[in-house]
Amino acid sequence: MFHIVLYQPEIPPNTGNIMRLCVNTGARLHLIEPLGFKLEDKELRRAGLDYREWVDVQTHPDYETFLETVQPPRLFGFSARAQRFYTDTLYKENDALLFGPETRGLPQDLLDNLPEEHRLRLPLMPGNRSLNLSNAVAVVVYEAWRQHNFNGGK
Repeated sequence: MFHIVLYQPEIPPNTGNIMRLCVNTGARLHLIEPLGFKLEDKELRRAGLDYREWVDVQTHPDYETFLETVQPPRLFGFSARAQRFYTDTLYKENDALLFGPETRGLPQDLLDNLPEEHRLRLPLMPGNRSLNLSNAVAVVVYEAWRQHNFNGGK
C-alpha cells in the first residue's frame, strides 16, 4: 500500500487518528523524530482507540534515516505552499506521502529537495492556512487508495 510519513508531529490526537486511518486503509505509518509526545501518551491512545496494537508504525530518528531505511520509490511532500493539487498525480504502490508538523508544515529546504511535481497541496478557500493534519492525511490517502480501486478493502 502506501507509506504515510509524519515529519516531527506535535499533537497526539492527530497521530492517533492517523494510526486508526492506517489500520483501516492498509497504509504503513512512519514517524520522524523529534515527536511532540510519547507513543504511550493517553491522548494518542484515546484517538487511536484499540487500533494502536494493529498499526504498522516505525519511528525514525531523522528524515535522512527514514530515506535510507525505507528507500521509497517516490516521495510526495504536502504543503499549502505547493502549486499542484494532490489530485494531479497518479499514485503508485509504495509511494511515500510526507506531511509536516501541525504548527509549521514541512521545512522549505526539504520541499526544495523534492521535484516540483512531487510537491502537492489540498485546495482551500482564500485566506485559510491549512486543514487539520489528520483530515489532510485522510483526504490524500483515500484519493491514492481510490486510484487503486480500494485494493484490499471491502
